[in-house]
Parts: sequence; C-alpha cells; structure tokens
Amino acid sequence: MILTVTLNAALDVTYGVDSLRPRTSHRVGAAHRRAGGKGVNVARVLAALGHDVTVTGLAGGPTGALLREDLRAVAGLCDELVPVAGGSRQTVTVVSGDDGDATVFNEQGPKVSSREWRAFADRFAVLVREASVVTLCGSLPPGLPSDAYARLVRTAAGAGALTVLDTSGPPLLDALGAGPDVVKPNAAELAAATGCADAAEGAARLRALGARSVVVSSGPDGLLADTPGGLLRAAPPERLAGNPTGAGNACVAALAAGLAGGAGWPAVLREAVALSAAAVARPVAGDVDAGVHRRFRTAVIVEELHAPQSH
Repeated sequence: MILTVTLNAALDVTYGVDSLRPRTSHRVGAAHRRAGGKGVNVARVLAALGHDVTVTGLAGGPTGALLREDLRAVAGLCDELVPVAGGSRQTVTVVSGDDGDATVFNEQGPKVSSREWRAFADRFAVLVREASVVTLCGSLPPGLPSDAYARLVRTAAGAGALTVLDTSGPPLLDALGAGPDVVKPNAAELAAATGCADAAEGAARLRALGARSVVVSSGPDGLLADTPGGLLRAAPPERLAGNPTGAGNACVAALAAGLAGGAGWPAVLREAVALSAAAVARPVAGDVDAGVHRRFRTAVIVEELHAPQSH
C-alpha cells in the first residue's frame, strides 16, 4: 500500500477562461470542484494506475465534509483523514485557454491545535505499518510545527516505509535531517531553499543535508535527479500546452510507484516525465491522459550527467 499524506487538504476549484486579464471580469467556461491538495492528487494518479493507495491528512468543517464525500463517492479512494475543528481550505486555479498558463489562489488552511496534531501523528503511526511507501506533500496548515514532516519521516522509517517529500521552505529544510528517501522540489523551491541558481548544485546541497535522493522538476524541461547512482537528466520528447498544476503531483506518484516496485532510476524518471506530461494534458490536477502517458513513456530521454558521488 502507498500512503499519501495531505496535512492541508483542500477543495480544489478550477475555472477555465478564454484569456486571463487583470482588472476585468471573466466568463467562466468549464468549472470543476473536487477533493484536492497535493497528496490527494497524487493518490488519484496512483489509483488510476491500479495501485493500492490510502489517503490521510487533516480535514474539517463544511469544506472538509465536501472533500471527504468526493474522495469516497467520486474518486473511490480509501479515506483515512483525521478530523479537525477548523474548516478546510479551498484553492482556486484559473486556467487561461489562450496560453495554457494557470493562476493559483491558495487559502491558508485551518489552524490545527496541538491535540489535533498528536491525534494525527498517532493515527499515522498505525497506518504507516501497512505502507511500503509514504508521500508527504504540500504546505503545513497554521499551528503545526515546521518539523512536522521530519517527525513523520522518522515514524515512517521506523516502520520500514520509504518516503517521498514534496514541500518547500522551512518544512523542507527541517525534514532533511530525518533522511527522506526522495525530495522533489521544483526549480524555484530549490533555489529558495538553498540560494543556488544552479539546480545540480542545489540538489547536491539538499543531499548533503540528509536527503538520500533529490529530483528537481523544471516544468517543460523535465527532471534533474541527484541519486546514489549518479546525476541524471530526463527530458520529454516534446512540449505540451495545457494545465501544469497537476504535473508535480503526477511526478510524485511516479516516484512513489517506482520506489514501491523497486525500479531503477532511469525507469523511474522516464515514467515520472511521462506522467507529468500526461497531467498537463488534462484540465484538472489529479487526472492524467492515458494516450499521452503511453506515447511519452517510451520516448523520454534519460542521460547520465555524472557518475555516483559520495554525500
């Protein structure tokens, strides 16, 4: 079983407009509302690929009830979300049809009490015993300590589960000392965390701080991976127009599935780029285009940049 953790789960709202222009009104074409947050979207992709996946995290209030209902009734995902008193957040994504760009508005999320955090940590310790891989994704809601992910990484390691971490800022830096198996920042998050403009230098710095492997996503340019097997780059065969908001989630799903299956890094990266592209081709995060996935997975180019180095 792959366990996905979304501590700041959300009801994702996606609007499609012909063109996004500041200081004007817009007529919305397609509108989608569904359970979301990075980890939930990872779970959707994994379930679509046939993996056994369980969703946990925090949810509360009327918005939390709506997203839990969507998980069960629509997505068919196993819901192990832990309730909190505060209301879960909404996120709003506006996708512009003329250029495919996405503008995202993220609410902060509910304030979580220390009692609620302890209740989640206790529940996580039980769930992780059945997991082979855990994904830890997204921002932390107010009230949680910045080392929350570090604590969960240590709990997972103690239970024998591998971890994939996708977050940014202090929660990312605080988690590195716990030794997450894979860390997946995007290029901007990596630069902000390390101060390094060069992705390879930044990835090496995260490994030196404790991450076992680092996979950096650079949008349409593909992935850079600093691993015990060396420094690798994986590039898509072509660029696709669409909604990029779910690409990172699809990438994490591929990394988790690769770890669960024991695949080698070239195969994992090839799948991660293919799934990311397949997500761009769909209008909402958490979905992938099966045709694009099939077409890209045999065409992604993976090259070794440097042989293995010690960290």
